Amino acid sequence: MSLPRPHIVWFRDDLRIADNPALINAERSGAPILAVYVLEDGTGDNRPLGAAARWWLHGSLEALKRALDAHGVSLVLRKGKPGEELLKIAASVNACAVSWNRRAGTGMKDRDDAMLIDALHRDGIKTEHFLANTLFEAKDLRTGSGDAYRVFTPFWRAACRLVPEAPLPAPKKLRGWTGNAEGDDLESWALRPRSPDWAAGFAQAWIPGEEDAHRRLQAFLEYSISEYAEARDRPGEAATSRLSPSLRFGEISPRQIWHGVKASLSAGDTSERDGDKFLAELGWREFCCHLLADHPLIATRNFNSDYDHFPWSGSGEVVARWQEGQTGYPIVDAGLRELWATGWMHNRVRMITASFLTKHLLVDWRVGEEWFWDTLVDADPANNPAGWQWVAGCGADAAPYFRIFNPVLQGEKFDPDGAYTRHWVPELEHLDKRWLHQPWKAPEDALRKAGITLGRSYPSPIVDHPKARKRALEAYDEMKNAAG
Repeated sequence: MSLPRPHIVWFRDDLRIADNPALINAERSGAPILAVYVLEDGTGDNRPLGAAARWWLHGSLEALKRALDAHGVSLVLRKGKPGEELLKIAASVNACAVSWNRRAGTGMKDRDDAMLIDALHRDGIKTEHFLANTLFEAKDLRTGSGDAYRVFTPFWRAACRLVPEAPLPAPKKLRGWTGNAEGDDLESWALRPRSPDWAAGFAQAWIPGEEDAHRRLQAFLEYSISEYAEARDRPGEAATSRLSPSLRFGEISPRQIWHGVKASLSAGDTSERDGDKFLAELGWREFCCHLLADHPLIATRNFNSDYDHFPWSGSGEVVARWQEGQTGYPIVDAGLRELWATGWMHNRVRMITASFLTKHLLVDWRVGEEWFWDTLVDADPANNPAGWQWVAGCGADAAPYFRIFNPVLQGEKFDPDGAYTRHWVPELEHLDKRWLHQPWKAPEDALRKAGITLGRSYPSPIVDHPKARKRALEAYDEMKNAAG
């Protein structure tokens, strides 16, 4: 007796069971389900994952496999070009259908998806694909002239007139395919470092997977969102949701977050100010995804072409000191050390460190974007480059270039008691807070009392802020002249 034909569910950036339209579609089809994940690793148009994101992916796939196993569904792992691998698997198991959720920021502009659909249809295999990783379809959020929005505020105003569909519940019972399909062992992909294990601190900070993503959401809604509007910019406080890596890999969906916040607002557990401010951050992610759909080269090409003429001049030495958190500006160094230790950085400090690299050091924003891409567990193909272009002044709805963060004032404003800075820059732990964010101005006795020798135990500033600001503005004028 031959086995029934399976319905393949292709997992991508949606490593979850609940609110997974492709999985629910397969369940409703009545056919037994075979789950597949293909590690693209830079094949086709998909950007290769950075090292920190690969660490997260390993844990997320482990969690997904456990969840599917509990339902009797096998997860087959393959490595290569997704279209080729899926065609091979579909042929080998005589699949009746393939379902998947579209990647955020691609929609139906994904050429590889279109080619796969044609190939599967030629083999008599049905296909269905769904919106699951953004709140809205790109076609539903256009300007009056039919173009994509370039400015966030009108984009979000239009988005708030729409209501995302309610998230789908997790299936109670799935029917797994009982045949055999050849796949890789997860360990063979070597997604996590071993010798040396530079990611040892990640496991102390994170638990990848759908279950912990929902735990973080509930904890945020219960304890932190009530002070979000005020406290979200203070890195020394636990005031943010820390859901970004789970959103990146689809362990939780934006619809689940949206409706969770709306339920908290309706129940009176969250103030309108705090809830709306947090939803606007979810909206920024949405905006970036829609930008990527219309500008697929956003990670390498200036959104504002005038910046093609910008005279970037930062050298490898200053880049290395920035990467290592050895710039001599404590809030900058704290952020980059947090990034290296945990694979994550507070959003306010991301802006400070990015501004410092591009404006104080005159380093091309793409250098910083690549570093974040490799070191962030939440490195996202839309958010990461869009954020860097925003800070550098060349992106959509960008901060003007002449908005140059003063790292001393930023540290004093957003880390006034120094909790964040002292934690990540322990060399300065005992320095009086009057001098914490500008230790080069501290009197000799204050430095001596704190056990600090500038230039030895902690570096002197890599640049002088007033001079760096003047140089950055001169470079900006040079660009404007060159661009005409």
